[in-house]
Formats: sequence, C-alpha cells, structure tokens
Amino acid sequence: MTKFLLSLHVLAAILAIGPVTVAASMFPQAVRRVAVAVPVGTAGGGDGAAGAAQDDMSTVRLLHRICRVYSGLGVAVPVLGFATAAAMGVLGDAWLIASITLTAAAAGILLAFVLPRQEELLEDLTGRQPVERARTARLAMFTGLFNLLWATVTVLMIVRPGSTTGA
Repeated sequence: MTKFLLSLHVLAAILAIGPVTVAASMFPQAVRRVAVAVPVGTAGGGDGAAGAAQDDMSTVRLLHRICRVYSGLGVAVPVLGFATAAAMGVLGDAWLIASITLTAAAAGILLAFVLPRQEELLEDLTGRQPVERARTARLAMFTGLFNLLWATVTVLMIVRPGSTTGA
C-alpha cells in the first residue's frame, strides 16, 4: 500500500505542481509581451499587430487558468503525502515536518501573492490599463520563490536527511 500511495503522491506532484510552476514562470513575460504589443489607448495597430496581441492575450489567459486550475488539483499532493507518511510511519521525522512547512509556505505564496497578482495584471490588460514592469518583476520574484520552495521540498523528499528509511 505504501508504494501505491507514494506513486500517487509523486504522480500528483508531477501532474499538478509541475504545470503551475511552468505556467506561473511564463506568465510575467507573457504579460510584458501584451503590454508592449498593445500600448494603452490604442486598438493594436494594423491587423497583424492586433492579431499578435490577441494571441498573446490568449496566452496570458491560458497561463492564468492553468495556474488556477492546477493549484486546486495540487491539494492532492499534500493529502497523498500525509497518507504516504502515515503508512511509512514517518509523520514525526524532521525532514517531513520541514517539507510540510515549506509546502504550506509555497501554497501561501501561490494563494496570497502569485494568483492575485496574475488576476490584477490580467484585469489591467483586459481594460487596456498600463502595466508597469516593476509589477511583473515582483510577480516573477514571488513565482521564483514559490518554485524554489517546491524544489527544496522535492530534494527533501528524495534525500530525507536523518531518515532511517532513506538510502
């Protein structure tokens, strides 16, 4: 049962968290492309520019939707993680407690800083409001921190320092 739970946990992490990390990382640059392609107060220039701007806007919407939907699916990762840890009898191990703490921090950053800023930028672009580069840079910073926390959790899950169940 432990191997089955662990397999589900790893698959959930790959299939749910992976898309969020990639889409969230791509989002700030996609916003910058739209902001440059369609200056505030313009209709987008010629047909070619308008079409390219529309494609870029579709990309921004898609990236945000991926982040929003897959972050919801990502709830399965800690649920399956707790079930796996309970089956392995390691719920009190320091590496697991650190992983749980970092996972909670990553989720908090995603919910409090990344997704709301994505929504704000998307609303600004939709309303043809100016988008300051500093705002996309801050979003990129929070996204990078989210990704760094997940990378750290992944390493802890593999290395499991101090664990008697590790290799």
